[in-house]
Amino acid sequence: MDFQLLDLYTLVPEIFLLIGVSAILLLDLFLSEEQRDVTFYFSLIVLVVTSILPWFFYDADPRVIMNGLIVSDSLGAALKSFLCLLIAVGLLYSKNYLLSRGLHRGEYFSLTLFATLGMMVMISSNHFLSLYLGLELLSLSLYAMVALQRDSGRSSEAAIKYFILGAIASGMLLYGMSMVYGATGNLNIEAIVASVLADDADSTLLRLGVVFLIVGIGFKLGAVPFHMWVPDVYQGSPTSVTLLIGTAPKIAAFAFVLRLLAEALGHPSLHQEWSQMLTVLAVASLVIGNVVAIAQTNFKRMLAYSTIAHMGFLLVGFMTGSMTGYSASLFYVLTYVLMALGGFGVILLLARDGFEAEELSDLSGLSQRNPWCAFLLMIILFSMAGIPPTVGFWSKLFVIQAIVDLGYVGLAVLAVMTSLVGAFYYLRVVKIMYFDENEVSNSAVTYRTGMAIFGVNGFLLLGLGLFPGWLLSLCETLIESSVRTF
Repeated sequence: MDFQLLDLYTLVPEIFLLIGVSAILLLDLFLSEEQRDVTFYFSLIVLVVTSILPWFFYDADPRVIMNGLIVSDSLGAALKSFLCLLIAVGLLYSKNYLLSRGLHRGEYFSLTLFATLGMMVMISSNHFLSLYLGLELLSLSLYAMVALQRDSGRSSEAAIKYFILGAIASGMLLYGMSMVYGATGNLNIEAIVASVLADDADSTLLRLGVVFLIVGIGFKLGAVPFHMWVPDVYQGSPTSVTLLIGTAPKIAAFAFVLRLLAEALGHPSLHQEWSQMLTVLAVASLVIGNVVAIAQTNFKRMLAYSTIAHMGFLLVGFMTGSMTGYSASLFYVLTYVLMALGGFGVILLLARDGFEAEELSDLSGLSQRNPWCAFLLMIILFSMAGIPPTVGFWSKLFVIQAIVDLGYVGLAVLAVMTSLVGAFYYLRVVKIMYFDENEVSNSAVTYRTGMAIFGVNGFLLLGLGLFPGWLLSLCETLIESSVRTF
């Protein structure tokens, strides 16, 4: 088979998704307001099919295509498949919310799929150029989605903050990449590795480039001290957009950091530099994220600070620079997005026209009004807190084990202590649901499909907690088969 044709053959999932987005944009022109369900279900079909396609078009052994821009491997196939299914579930959660807020439109679905395409490009990138293009496609789509409620001042303010700070972060990343290019003469990950191994790179310029890359990564992950956009954007965005921002991009961010640091800049001399910086970001995120979350009365804002703390755990796994640490981080990010999906999903299910259900007081007495919903949310909160037998316990334990094996006992103790602090605000929500008096007149969830998905979401976290071994083994296999280490 011709080499270029084989390249296109491997990119079938991305090509199919792009064709699907284009079809939705055209289809939406000919639909009336009453027919918007057509684009909704068409988007779901595109996402489900796209989630299946990577398993037919990937290489068990990593193979670089498109003149070094893209890498085809099992890790990329698995992450892209999980990503598309996650976004499809997020759309199902959001259906009634979008209808009641006037967002059930073609532009919402097309922007969602464009963001998905950007994330898929990030996951498979083997070149700084394709990494940056995928990141910008994702970022620009999310900026527009945050501002879709044009009559909401809070959404407009969140969009402006997100855009300005996101542009600064992108500039930092681009500046760091340009310094790495100046030091090595390449933007291709394999060529950068070869230059570092041959000791041809300008070490001073390379290290300076790493500093700017870490700053950009900190912004994109929402790690302290680059976290200032996270609470405002989570609270100000429509909840369906908050669900998207708080889940799927974390998977793409994991792949982004893995390709950028672990593969391109994973040489022991460079690892020593960026691992120290990641440790500082991780410690600050764990402490500030958990402590500030205690003071929050808005559920979305509390989950925003919770996200900051969880990203601290993710960075702890990365700073080890070991296969065990990377596997633990992969396990952590996969389980975290399932928790976040349920956490934001319950806000969508309880919301109704004119009522957002995003204050902690809105959950008061939920066990009396909707015991099934309260029970499932309790499972999700227990998982976020790391309480057994939920999967959140294992995700934290695997990261802590990875750093203890390398002798970082002090960091492990700090992670445990901050997790105990975090347990307070999660358990406070459980107390509000089960012991506070009912302050809401009605919280009936009429969206049966959403409640069924919520049930699966909650019990999946419980099931993975009882049987975590297979997912951890899968994460270890994916990392070992796909990550090129020094």
